[in-house]
Amino acid sequence: MTTNGISIRVNHASPVPPYEQLRAQLADLISVGRLGQGARLPSVRQLASDLGLANNTVVRAYRELETAGLVRSRRGSGTQVIAPSATTDIKAKLAEHARYYAAAVRQLNATDEEALAAIRHALASLDKP
Repeated sequence: MTTNGISIRVNHASPVPPYEQLRAQLADLISVGRLGQGARLPSVRQLASDLGLANNTVVRAYRELETAGLVRSRRGSGTQVIAPSATTDIKAKLAEHARYYAAAVRQLNATDEEALAAIRHALASLDKP
């Protein structure tokens, strides 16, 4: 789906729940400034329809973005980006990606040890010249 020049995709075959895919993509778009302060997100109905999702899936993604302090939802005026700089904090960004990874780990029925080993391996491989 493309809206306001941004592209959002949900992989229905992914082990990551659709609401989390949507939340992570929108959070990333906010963090890099593609969705800036004051930008309006599509209505719940419109986005759900465009992506082939249930309204409640989009509601959950928007609610989590609101809890993270990235957007504000108001009846009648929609959902608006309020803090594009909030995700520049490294700990917040790491936590977002960790939640995405943890959801995938659970969907794959991997153990915590396997998940941590995979992270350690990935980090080690990046450190090699």
